[in-house]
Amino acid sequence: MVVVTLLIGGIAGLLIGAALYATRPGNLFANRVVFNVMNLAINVIRPIPFIIFLTAVGPVTKAVAGTTLGTQAAIVPMTIMAAVVIGRVVEQNLVAVDPGIVEAALAIGAKRFAILFGLVIPEALAPLILGYTFMFIAVVDMSAMAGYIGGGGLGNFAIIYGYQQFNQEATWVTVAIIIVIVQVGQIFGNWLAQRILRR
Repeated sequence: MVVVTLLIGGIAGLLIGAALYATRPGNLFANRVVFNVMNLAINVIRPIPFIIFLTAVGPVTKAVAGTTLGTQAAIVPMTIMAAVVIGRVVEQNLVAVDPGIVEAALAIGAKRFAILFGLVIPEALAPLILGYTFMFIAVVDMSAMAGYIGGGGLGNFAIIYGYQQFNQEATWVTVAIIIVIVQVGQIFGNWLAQRILRR
């Protein structure tokens, strides 16, 4: 569930973030209407608490997965929320890239798509990795909340065996496993970002 969400949501979020960056006023594909619509959509979706978002997009989940319960159903809202948040993370990191690099590439006649995907995104790769590491932890959190709709995984285990059966040990085991997963993910993300920064 976490892997599928990160894979689909990560790719969609990268495209959303790149589009937001490129359509900003004065940028590579400046388009005020497209930018404002995407910006508004992200600002509307992103602040919604995920536990509420799970039920709010129920009709969309049913249309895509055929049900609103279970692991497949949980992946739909998790992917939508992950794509939206990753889109904003990607945009914020791309904006930090030195505009002089883009201007120099335009001056020598480089294509705009080539500048965006071949220059700007690689230039921001290290902070993007840290951003994706942050989102990995956020998606693990989402998967735990998805347990409320039978989404499976650790969240479902904690609810069924911990909360509903008053088994405190099961809850603490779940917490310990989540902490270990998050620590390993964060350490790997930091290591990878440092390696890229040193290149």
